[in-house]
This record gives sequence, structure tokens and C-alpha cells, in this order.
Amino acid sequence: MEPREEDDFAQVLKDAQQRQRHPRAPVRIADVMSRLLARKGYAQLQQGLQWEEAWTEAAGAALSKNSRVGKTNRGILEIIARNSAVLQELTFQKRRLLKKLQAAAGANNLRDLRFRVGEID
Repeated sequence: MEPREEDDFAQVLKDAQQRQRHPRAPVRIADVMSRLLARKGYAQLQQGLQWEEAWTEAAGAALSKNSRVGKTNRGILEIIARNSAVLQELTFQKRRLLKKLQAAAGANNLRDLRFRVGEID
């Protein structure tokens, strides 16, 4: 190599190093775990288990045995009843159940309950 080509190469290398972006700051492990749990749906699973516990306490033994918690969507908790008789009883007690669940929910904003008939495992 001629001296001129070496100078050109050194200049190009220097320019490339100046253009490189600075490395990103490290990401907190709490943020990574939060994103992972949200992506995999574990947060919804955990919330579902909390709703089941709250439902068992709010509904009592007889009603919770004949119903189960479904999905939550925009503050509305779906409750699945074994048959129409259980659904009607849940409808009669809706206000009481909603107040108990709202007290148990805390940070979760529960606005309403929706009941439907379905299979109970």
C-alpha cells in the first residue's frame, strides 16, 4: 500500500467510528420481565386466579360451585353460570356481588358483571 491509501483508510476508519451510535443504556430486568409476562399472557393468568379467589369469596359456596369466572374486558367481568336458574339468581344478587368484587379488586377497575350460561369444569 502506498502511504496515501493508508491515510485514506485511517480517515475512513476515523469517520466511521465517529458516526457510530453510542451503545444503549442497560435495560432493567424488571422491565424485561414485565414485557415478557405481558407478551406470554402470564399477567392475565395471574389476574384470572385473583378473580377466581375473589369470586369464590363474594358469591359463597353454593353459587361459586355452580359458576365460574370468565374473561375481563374493559372493566367488565364475565361470569359463566351452569344453568339458567343459577344465572337468574346471579342476576338478582348482581349489585351485592359487584360491590364485594370491587372491594376485593382494589387497583383493578371493575365496572360491571355480565352473566351467561355455559359449561362449568
